[in-house]
Amino acid sequence: MQDFEQIGRREAIRLLFEGSAFKPFDAGTFVPEAGSRVVTASRVLLEGIDFDLVYFPLKHLGYKSVALVTGELYAGLAQARSLKAVLGVSAKLGFERIKELWGGVLAAASEFGYSSVGLDLQPSRNGLTISVSATGEAPVAQSPAPASKDLLCVSGALGAAYFGLRVLERGKSRFEAGTKGSDEEMERYRMLVASYLRPELPAGLPSLLRDAGITPSASYFVDRGLADALLRLVSDTGLGVKVYADRVPFEGGSFELGKALDVDPVSAAMNGGDDCRVLLVVPIAQFEAFRRDFQTFDIIGHLAQSEVGAVLVSPDGLEHPVSAPGWNAKDNH
Repeated sequence: MQDFEQIGRREAIRLLFEGSAFKPFDAGTFVPEAGSRVVTASRVLLEGIDFDLVYFPLKHLGYKSVALVTGELYAGLAQARSLKAVLGVSAKLGFERIKELWGGVLAAASEFGYSSVGLDLQPSRNGLTISVSATGEAPVAQSPAPASKDLLCVSGALGAAYFGLRVLERGKSRFEAGTKGSDEEMERYRMLVASYLRPELPAGLPSLLRDAGITPSASYFVDRGLADALLRLVSDTGLGVKVYADRVPFEGGSFELGKALDVDPVSAAMNGGDDCRVLLVVPIAQFEAFRRDFQTFDIIGHLAQSEVGAVLVSPDGLEHPVSAPGWNAKDNH
């Protein structure tokens, strides 16, 4: 295992970029075009809190760290431009393992269209730390004002990452206890596991929307549960929202595993984390164009009059108030 002390920080950074489309030590600055604005996003991931290296492949972890900040840019309707990462590396991780992690970062950066990527390396006494910041560019053009009946559209299955994490944690417990069954369960629910380990974003979404002539009246990144995004939407717009439980998309295996764990998949969708989805509020007048060009999105509800609040409509027609543990309208923007 190569030692960072032997390689040196600057040489290690150069080697990590070797063979990629990006240049090491790139300042990562860009000049936005006329009529554009700059959008920024950042995220810090801590070992033992945000991820567990017992079951999280390093390449997937690097990819996911980029997906999380890119999702924030997409929620601001900004196309990705520059990315900067700072890795706090503990003594247990040699150069080859960090190279694996960085390979995931570079793969995601290429997929999501970043033009520059920067990296710094720092020592860490408390396990691996990943700090990622991203900058994007979005048009200054005004979005239409949100209105009752605007459609709520989400980019993929919800609650899947929560269930995937539960599968991985169960597998870890079985492994530590020396019992069998973890491999079989991981294979059975591999799509749920994949949703947690390597989330998917619709690459280039802001450009695709502009090319299709779609201008959302609002947009949010869903990574702390759908309920969190809905409550932010209500707070920001002053309108109500209705989401229909039977229209919420789920990954295959969610209901089977939910029954085994005694967890309602709808609850997992509303309050589970790490789904890495984009929620668009699409004006009803743009429905036909949106449905034609964005078939991977699911329409799960619509805006409503303010007195409605945020409600989840069950299949029997009953309306249930939406809540999110720990949510506060004053600090969730």
